[in-house]
Amino acid sequence: MACMGILTGCSTGKSETFTFTADLPPNFYYRASAVYVPAKGETCTVPGGKNTRVGYNRHWRKDYKNESTIALYRTVSGCPLVISRIRLKIYGIYGTDRNDYSGDDAIVVTREVVPTEFKKEFTPEGVSAFYGRCKWYFRTMGKTRVLRKILMCKDADANGKLTPYKPWAPYALNQLPGKTVKIKITLDKEEKPYMKDTWVKVPNGWKRCMGKSFEDQSAFCYGNHKDFSSYIMPDGKQCTIYPGCTE
Repeated sequence: MACMGILTGCSTGKSETFTFTADLPPNFYYRASAVYVPAKGETCTVPGGKNTRVGYNRHWRKDYKNESTIALYRTVSGCPLVISRIRLKIYGIYGTDRNDYSGDDAIVVTREVVPTEFKKEFTPEGVSAFYGRCKWYFRTMGKTRVLRKILMCKDADANGKLTPYKPWAPYALNQLPGKTVKIKITLDKEEKPYMKDTWVKVPNGWKRCMGKSFEDQSAFCYGNHKDFSSYIMPDGKQCTIYPGCTE
């Protein structure tokens, strides 16, 4: 750790950074926060923990970059730090309004040693990928029953098989210099209601249960699969069935 405070050009000739990138569906973006902690063997602390995080794509709507160069080591307030994890937020946009988006979490963790059964491998080109599958869930909100979507993502293997966790990947520190870590996200074609017993599946989509009345915010079906309500799409269009709007 002789060059702990140097980000590149270390005397060992080895890179002190790695690249994070993403393979995402259309209209998807990521934001990242690299979190640093005192390096192994260090007893120093950073007052208030200030500047121990570095953000990437903080303004992802205006200035998005798919590749982020991330330092393995930093020195803050004289304290040598090492990267501990990258907190990720995967965002999906489903409409034209600024609020028509949703996001879910993913994470990359780094350790001195990673157990063999969890250790990720790199290609000869120096790229390692981990996977996630996301799905849109829809619901209505407010007195006018405006349709909103919630994005939920799960960890997956290369074949798309899901695990109970959010997308994640562990790496040993000595694996990362000069390498590329990539998250690959796929999006399920089928969308589902966010809350059970609020929509009814019909041959060409989903119908929203009326509930007690149109003013009923929860509007559970409670076995009534005959009385349905209209709803409003994010673009303001009045609809009776999702996703096709009109039957």
